[in-house]
Amino acid sequence: MVSTSADNQLVVGGFTFQTFRPHSFGLVIDRQPIDGPAGSAFASDPSDECPADYLHDVLLAPANREAFLELIEHERLVVCKNVRSNASSYRKVNGKSSVVKLSQAEYYHHDGCSSPTKPKVVEIRCPYQSIARNIATAIAPFSLVIRAMVFALPESFLKYEEMESYRAAFSGSTVDYPTPESWDQIQGKVTRLVRRELDAEACRSYFRTVDQMADAYVLPWEMGESRLMLNSHSDLVRTMQHRRSYQKARGPVEENGSAEQNGSLLKRWTAEEA
Repeated sequence: MVSTSADNQLVVGGFTFQTFRPHSFGLVIDRQPIDGPAGSAFASDPSDECPADYLHDVLLAPANREAFLELIEHERLVVCKNVRSNASSYRKVNGKSSVVKLSQAEYYHHDGCSSPTKPKVVEIRCPYQSIARNIATAIAPFSLVIRAMVFALPESFLKYEEMESYRAAFSGSTVDYPTPESWDQIQGKVTRLVRRELDAEACRSYFRTVDQMADAYVLPWEMGESRLMLNSHSDLVRTMQHRRSYQKARGPVEENGSAEQNGSLLKRWTAEEA
């Protein structure tokens, strides 16, 4: 069972987890104690230590799973900190970019766009590892992303295709926006335009502006952190998009031809794969 006992607490399976809201959206859960044994959430019986892999052993346990997925649907982003997990359902996040070319992961997207059915929840995880993860992951509501992409365009780009009409369409009240079913098509046109007209670093700068305008969640990664976002919903307005986000200009390539080392991420579609 999942229930909230206070603004800063979440009670699940007999454990009381500390919660935070460091951003304008989303809920952060931590196994660090409100009161109780160091390194564990506070249990109804103080002698019961919270499992190190509390994501699987508590939140996604059969008795709590559906309620936890409903919490993700309600919050749209749930971040779990200090999770020690070796679950086999995770897979490494692939995709490479270079200083001169963006990878597909650097553009805002939903997972599963090429599949008949998109996964309901996308989880991205930063495992414990020897190298820190210094590249951000931007997460933002689809409605804010599409509007930001239109308004972040340079004025000179409004002459292309339907860009000026798109900006006008997103200028008023949200009830007057184009239908959500058209947003993927609009986003695709804007993305193709900036890819064609901007060099790699100018394109990254454009998307950093989009991050800011969409109020994206770009907090630094911590090892042991999992971010679970609502990727698919019958109401597209409620869905979240994400992207790999370089928060500063890419540095020069090292003498050996490789870029700066960075910690890796893992991913899975939690509602379907966990």
